[in-house]
Amino acid sequence: MRPRGAASLVFDTANYIFLALLGFLTLYPFWDTLIVSIIPMGEYLKSSVHLWPETVTFEAYAYLLSMGELWKSYSVTMTITAVGTLINMILTILAAYALSKTELKGHRVIMFLILFTMLFSGGIIPTYIIIKNLGLMNSLWALMIPNALNTYNLIVMRSFFGSIPAGLEDSAKIDGCNELGVLFRIVIPLSMPGIATIALFYAVAHWNEFFHAVFYITDKNLWPLQLFLRGMLFENESAYSGGGDSPFLLGPAIKMATVMIATIPVMLVYPFFQKYFAKGALLGAVKE
Repeated sequence: MRPRGAASLVFDTANYIFLALLGFLTLYPFWDTLIVSIIPMGEYLKSSVHLWPETVTFEAYAYLLSMGELWKSYSVTMTITAVGTLINMILTILAAYALSKTELKGHRVIMFLILFTMLFSGGIIPTYIIIKNLGLMNSLWALMIPNALNTYNLIVMRSFFGSIPAGLEDSAKIDGCNELGVLFRIVIPLSMPGIATIALFYAVAHWNEFFHAVFYITDKNLWPLQLFLRGMLFENESAYSGGGDSPFLLGPAIKMATVMIATIPVMLVYPFFQKYFAKGALLGAVKE
């Protein structure tokens, strides 16, 4: 090995320091949220920076986990995430596979129409009127059907399918596979990194569903987790400003505990998809 010069050592040291600071800035907001959720109000008021708890209390978590509304919202969000992601992936895979075939008649026109919807939408009010006229108000379908197909994810998946060598598909057809056989036996197994990445994007979007729920869901029994979180934050603010004896006077602990409860499931699932995410981050970007 060649000896490392002073300039190289300085450069590496500066890189390590920069990355350490970047890592701290990235992780500190989450760490602060966790700490505030488990400390009493008095300790929270002592300082605006919380690196380590002096006293640990789980009152906020105990109060939240005892609420039936939380578990209802969890079940709604899990249903939206599971069913919605399944619908998303079925439509995205089928559409992307078809559009990846340049011999498909009219595929340029279809792609133009798809791109047009990416740039221009009908607007909030017309969409609301359509959802209402379809009778989807206060229905979980109102949170899944409008998001059934994401244009960007479709284009990325189409690009990934297009990068698979045509010779593999031709060989499968010679062996007797039809188009569905090629899709399920050749294309999908070779595309698992991309499919897992797109599925993760869809699942996280459904888990964080808020915008459509605000407009289309008024029944509290159908509130997804993010609407429940908003309701908890508003109730906490009003109770805290009004005073009195209330669990919400746990103050910021209630807020942060609610955020943690909504965030932890995604954090637990992500490591299992990380290997696919790393492979699929540049999916379709390089073609032979």
